[in-house]
Amino acid sequence: MDPERLVQCPYDKNHQIRACRLPYHLVKCRKNNQKIARELATCPYNARHRVPKQELKLHIATCENKVSPEVLEVTSSRGDPKNRIREVTAWQCPPPEEDWEADAAEYPAPPFVFGTSYSGERS
Repeated sequence: MDPERLVQCPYDKNHQIRACRLPYHLVKCRKNNQKIARELATCPYNARHRVPKQELKLHIATCENKVSPEVLEVTSSRGDPKNRIREVTAWQCPPPEEDWEADAAEYPAPPFVFGTSYSGERS
């Protein structure tokens, strides 16, 4: 999409916004038009698409930004490494180096009493 192309605001049909500024405008205009905003739903494929809630299923079925499974298969099966889809693996957290339960058992904390101070040494 051409960033300088004018697009119509879904909240106010009189607003013509450059495509590159539309996300910023949508945030501002949504706040100013809360009644209309409650009637619109956001497309799961492109957050710039705001459609009436009654038409969301139709929009999802026909959205131009929807990527079909057939396209993914064709793209991933091509020999060119640039066109292959990389498998996304879930990030694994490294094992912790600390064990708070063991530290708590080894060094028990004194009970908290509001308004008092504790200056004792740990044994």
